Amino acid sequence: MEHINWIHNIPFFSIFLAMLSGIVTALVKNGKTAFKIHIGMVLVVFIMSGLLLVSVSTNNEVFTFMMGHFPAPWGNELRAGPLEALMATTFSIVMLLTVSGGAQFVFKDVVEEKQPLYFIMLNALFGAMLALVYTNDMFTAYVFIEINTIASCALIMAKGTPQSMVGTTHYLVISLLGSGLFLLGVCILYSITGHLLFPQMQESILEIIKTEAYRMPLLVVTGFMFIGIAIKSALFPFHSMLPGAYQAAIPTSSGILSGLVLKSYIILGIKLIYCVFSAQVMHTLKITEVLFAFGLAGMVMGSVYAMRERKMKRMLAYSSVAQIGYIYMGIGMASPVGMTAACFHILAHAVTKTLLFICCGSFVEDSDGKDKIYHMRGVALRNPLAGIGYTIGALSMIGIPLLAGFISKIYFATASVYSSGKMVAVLIVLGVSMVLNALYFLPSVIAIWTPVKEEEKKPAVTNSPAFATSIVGFIILNLILGICYRPITHIIQMSIELLAQ
Repeated sequence: MEHINWIHNIPFFSIFLAMLSGIVTALVKNGKTAFKIHIGMVLVVFIMSGLLLVSVSTNNEVFTFMMGHFPAPWGNELRAGPLEALMATTFSIVMLLTVSGGAQFVFKDVVEEKQPLYFIMLNALFGAMLALVYTNDMFTAYVFIEINTIASCALIMAKGTPQSMVGTTHYLVISLLGSGLFLLGVCILYSITGHLLFPQMQESILEIIKTEAYRMPLLVVTGFMFIGIAIKSALFPFHSMLPGAYQAAIPTSSGILSGLVLKSYIILGIKLIYCVFSAQVMHTLKITEVLFAFGLAGMVMGSVYAMRERKMKRMLAYSSVAQIGYIYMGIGMASPVGMTAACFHILAHAVTKTLLFICCGSFVEDSDGKDKIYHMRGVALRNPLAGIGYTIGALSMIGIPLLAGFISKIYFATASVYSSGKMVAVLIVLGVSMVLNALYFLPSVIAIWTPVKEEEKKPAVTNSPAFATSIVGFIILNLILGICYRPITHIIQMSIELLAQ
């Protein structure tokens, strides 16, 4: 009898457990019970993902899991290697800290009878993100893209205010445009290749490139699919749904959407580059050049829009547009070093932007619901822990040494040396973007630490243990990525090599 490695079942069971938790939560009428089920599930997935990461990294291993044991071309497959395991582990710990630290916003802003529904959608969203990380076939990818979209919209509209309904509608319309383009690309690609599994698709695409047959349809297909992913991940200029959605959503939802959801689409895009189209085909079709150009534009324009904002959550939303530009710039460099920088920035932004949104939510609450930066003067003096968390997050985004954002920028600058003809553009835009980041983050940091007049003073804030643990956890993660980054970048480099094989 063939020996079955139980580690190989972790990707499937992680997704299955998330979806099962959603079904179980549907039977629960109490929000706090639903919260405990979600936290328990995410904790179990985090432990399993950590074990998987240790196993595949130690053995330099990549494996596929055939769901239902149906062979190609009909089967659904999951693929797991160091990259997938690293992203699943990061997603799990960020989700755990965000939901535990942001639970106070859920129980305060979401109607009591709808709180279990919120956690149902949270479980579905988490399972969908894991599926996009692990998938090895187009059918699974598209199905979970749609689940991701629906669950994301539910999280945005959880407040039930008119503003959240408008933000949700805008988000849904733009997201469906991206989904439609991606689906159209998948349909045409299936008609050309006759396959849905990534490896078989890649074989057919490489044959098309060799024979010059269907070259123009292939270019159209690739364009549709990557424009769809760019829209879903809010790459400039497809970012218009973010500010309204993040402003209207509760801080917990905003942190998850910015830190994790956008990245799940980008990770799928990275897998498509290596596992379906191949880096060589992407370069031949000039797709990486387009992504590079839009990435550079996003880095600058996202920061310019953020500078003009007076509301902190909208400022953070535009900041996310700039940070997504960083990631696409790294992908567009079309080199292993550039891809390493992009993947590391996915991690850095995930642990930093969620921290900023959670702290921002606390500031708004402590400022009697006022969300303009001016009205948050002195709030960090009343809540020093949230103030320290926000300050560290802001400094990380600017690129201050010892923090995660600094390492990202060092790797982007290093990658530019290995990208023919792109070094000057990268270094100039990188420098400009860092200055712009400082110009909109530092005023907000100064504002929250600025003392107010005696008559405007308010009592000190007492944080819940869960909130305090979350903030401290995010700060520690930021410092780990900023100081002990070499093992992580080694895993990413190993992953890129395995993907390119």
